[in-house]
Amino acid sequence: MEISGMDELGIFAEVESQARSYCRSFPVVFDQAQGSYLYDLKGQAYIDFLSCAGSVNYGHNPKPVKAAVIDYLQRDGIQAALDMHSRAKQEFLFNFRKIILEPRALSYKMQFTSPTGTSVVESAIKLARKVTGRQHIVAFTNGFHGMSNTSLGLTGNRDNRQPGVDPYVFRMPYDGYLKGLDSVEYFERLLNDNSSGMDLPAAVILETIQGEGGINVASADWLVRLRKLTAKHDILLIIDDIQAGCGRTGTFFSFEPSGITPDMVCLSKSLSGYGLPFALLLHRPELDQWSPGEDNGTFRGNTLAFVAATNTLQEFWSDDRLVKHIQANEMLLKTWLANVTERFAVHIKQVRGRGLFYGIEFHDASLTAAVTRACFARRLIIERCGPEDQVLKLMPALTIDAETLQTGLASIFEAMQQVLEYPSSSESDTDTDTLRFYQ
Repeated sequence: MEISGMDELGIFAEVESQARSYCRSFPVVFDQAQGSYLYDLKGQAYIDFLSCAGSVNYGHNPKPVKAAVIDYLQRDGIQAALDMHSRAKQEFLFNFRKIILEPRALSYKMQFTSPTGTSVVESAIKLARKVTGRQHIVAFTNGFHGMSNTSLGLTGNRDNRQPGVDPYVFRMPYDGYLKGLDSVEYFERLLNDNSSGMDLPAAVILETIQGEGGINVASADWLVRLRKLTAKHDILLIIDDIQAGCGRTGTFFSFEPSGITPDMVCLSKSLSGYGLPFALLLHRPELDQWSPGEDNGTFRGNTLAFVAATNTLQEFWSDDRLVKHIQANEMLLKTWLANVTERFAVHIKQVRGRGLFYGIEFHDASLTAAVTRACFARRLIIERCGPEDQVLKLMPALTIDAETLQTGLASIFEAMQQVLEYPSSSESDTDTDTLRFYQ
């Protein structure tokens, strides 16, 4: 049956749960996608600066990966495989070790968990507690680690946390959270003081760049000192690289510029390179103390994701072309950000980020929302983050060409100009009837 008019959106409002979120910001029905563009049912193109929350870092339907996926399907490659041996998994293990781990002198074991980001975080915490025999985990202000029980306990935002989440979490200030406070020094004092009230934790978990928390960037010095402190006290260091990893910050792992080696690394989102569910826990070999089947999941053998991931590694990470491309686009982006910050200095509190992972923080969160709506009216998909959604979050595809990047940035500038300099017309280009209907 053909759906037209408001019925295009009506079926979602009538049938789909209230839990839906992103669609409320972008009230159209998308049908196709290629590279840095999404297309709605009318064929209208939208530039994508969201990248499916970091799940399609290499753009939509990258052609070499798409070809490999189609070929695998056409030859009836095995799909559901639990954790049995498969050719698809074999090739991924070989290529990930050869292309990613060995050049970085990393010797991690690879564990395939259930295929979501929150699942791999749950597995990492479970393993840390098993290996150390301790319960407490240190997490950080503004951290976000997923929406299941343990992950919610680790998450900083009180709007996300719920009663009954993991109680064995000790919250520490993230780097720069409180001016004048050295949080690593504070942590060390707590560990050394027998009366601090802190039990020796099993692990510390953090994002080196907090995505949902507001694009907060931990300095290399802070990370190095934290790594030394955790090693000194035999505390496992877990890096949640689910959103900041897979090239988003300009290197495959976000922690590479600091030179640290975490005990565990959580990967998901863009690991498959094609938006297919896939999660991977990397951990030091001596931590591999699971009994067979002790941590499992039906879809940890997602062979189609293995195929996509292998071809993503070969296409984008077998040489330095992508890294250089990101660096060139980051220079363009930083120049634009400097100009925008100067132009709208009274409204912008701070700009921060790395690679193609940047945030523009406004003093007034309502302005961030208005800018986002004005961007959508210009057919640019961009979202907000931070504790009050006060940060405009820039996450274009890592493969975006300079011309498309500049076009998207021009749309943001026009949106800011409209909202910040001509506020009376800030909604003029927005279909307000549709927005009200879909909220």
